[in-house]
Amino acid sequence: MSALAFPGLETPADQQTELEPLFRVLVHNDDVTPMDFVTRVLVSVFLLGYPEAAEIMLYAHRHGMSVVQILPKAEAEKRINKAHFAAGLEGYPLHFSMEPE
Repeated sequence: MSALAFPGLETPADQQTELEPLFRVLVHNDDVTPMDFVTRVLVSVFLLGYPEAAEIMLYAHRHGMSVVQILPKAEAEKRINKAHFAAGLEGYPLHFSMEPE
C-alpha cells in the first residue's frame, strides 16, 4: 500500500461523476449592436478582461463570429441566456450560440 492510499475511502465506480462535456460559446456579428455594447457584455457576463473582450469583439466583427470561451454545457447555457437577456433589454439583436468542443 502506498503512503497516499486510504483503505475504505475509495469511491465505487457507480458513484464517480463524469465531467460535463465542454462547449464553445460563440458570439455572432450583426449590423445593429454597437461594438462597445458587445465588449461590455463580454466583460460583465463572460467575466473577460477588457482587452480580451475587445479583441474577441473585433474578431467577430471582421469574421462574422468568434469563440468567446469554452465552458461546461450548463455554464455556457447560463451565460448565453444572461447575454441574450442583457441585449434584449437594450433592444439589440446580439446573438450567442454554442457548439460541442
